[in-house]
Amino acid sequence: MLALRLARRAHPVVQLRRLLVTAATGGTGFLLLCALGHALAHPHAPAGSVLRLAWCVAPAAATVYFAVTVARTDPGTRPRPGLSAIGLGPGRLVVISAVTTALSTVLGSLLALLFFLHLRGDLTGMPFDGAAADILAAGRPLPLPAALTLLSVVPAVASATTALVLRPKGTRARPVGPRTRFTAYDTFDLRRWAASPAGATRYEEEPDEEEPDQEAAAPTGPRELSEPPTPRPAPGGLPWGVAMLPIGLAVATYAGEPDAGSGVTLPGGFANSPAGVLGGWLLTALGLVLAGPGLTHLTGRLLQAVRPGALRLLAGRVLQEDARRIGRPLGVVCAVTSGAYVMVTLSSGARPTVGPLTLLGTFVVAGCAVLTLATAAVEARRAHADTTAALLRLGAPGMLPRQAALLRAGALLAVFGPLTWTVAQLAALPPTA
Repeated sequence: MLALRLARRAHPVVQLRRLLVTAATGGTGFLLLCALGHALAHPHAPAGSVLRLAWCVAPAAATVYFAVTVARTDPGTRPRPGLSAIGLGPGRLVVISAVTTALSTVLGSLLALLFFLHLRGDLTGMPFDGAAADILAAGRPLPLPAALTLLSVVPAVASATTALVLRPKGTRARPVGPRTRFTAYDTFDLRRWAASPAGATRYEEEPDEEEPDQEAAAPTGPRELSEPPTPRPAPGGLPWGVAMLPIGLAVATYAGEPDAGSGVTLPGGFANSPAGVLGGWLLTALGLVLAGPGLTHLTGRLLQAVRPGALRLLAGRVLQEDARRIGRPLGVVCAVTSGAYVMVTLSSGARPTVGPLTLLGTFVVAGCAVLTLATAAVEARRAHADTTAALLRLGAPGMLPRQAALLRAGALLAVFGPLTWTVAQLAALPPTA
């Protein structure tokens, strides 16, 4: 009930994100049910049904990734001062986040079931009754346990992944004193906050005179508070991602030979696509996702090279700090973009006949990738709100944060744009040679 109340009283922007998660889950659930309908209509051709079910993995993975990102940026379930005193510690908030994610995804799955039954003709009284009865096995009874099992995959995986990602990373010592009991317990790193200008000002203006022995009792003494925050190390996935890119391209090159293997007919109109080329692109996409954080961190270092000024220094440091937050969504967007180019290029014919299911799956994957990147960018901006406010208090120009944001966007586009275009061209080159 608490999770339902928090979901109902959230900000309209947060509600919009949850509705987008519901829409993505509905699209993925409808694709899963269409695979089930194909299996019912073609009981003697299980290979085609298995292929359609396998191609639902990409929309399902994109939907789960988007749902976890939305849950991570939900302000209603973020630890805040004083929540531990009323029984809402980090563990309880993780449970609330998982339940909220389950509510959004279950609603999408139910909508997908209703729409599927409506197109089959099982539900009447609305427009387009039974519009797709011939391809959804309307003459055969729908096995409800199988349909519910398919529809429960995305909510179960999204909720479990949310709980796993948002779980408390470690156990911290309980603060001492009535004031610290409601400030930093189980919410954020007190060292990093106290080292910021806002934290230092608070400790200078409001000294704790009630408990003079707090420095000796708790690990938050003046000496520790004056230490600067430890910079985050560079992400370690760059070597693996760089190694995965040539492997995927090599597999796609070998599979592109005319006698390398048979083709695969994709659901929705793409026919005779070499299976090895598609597998090579999957390896290449995995390499882009793994290399995204490392490339973002490297871009931040390059911005600070050769005697940087205040603008380049600020943009580079923020990119290094947000490398893990926005690097992986950037890699996903690059992988989806290159994959869409490869699918269109490798399709048979100059103008392939693209079916509605292919369009729906492509829209779900691309939409989730772009929305995940946008959500991560908003999260990064909110994470640096205190730094921006401190810079403005110190007398920095008001346009400095905006110029730094534009510089970061331009630098990322200059790095990831040519990389995506090169990977797409190399992956699509063998069959067109």
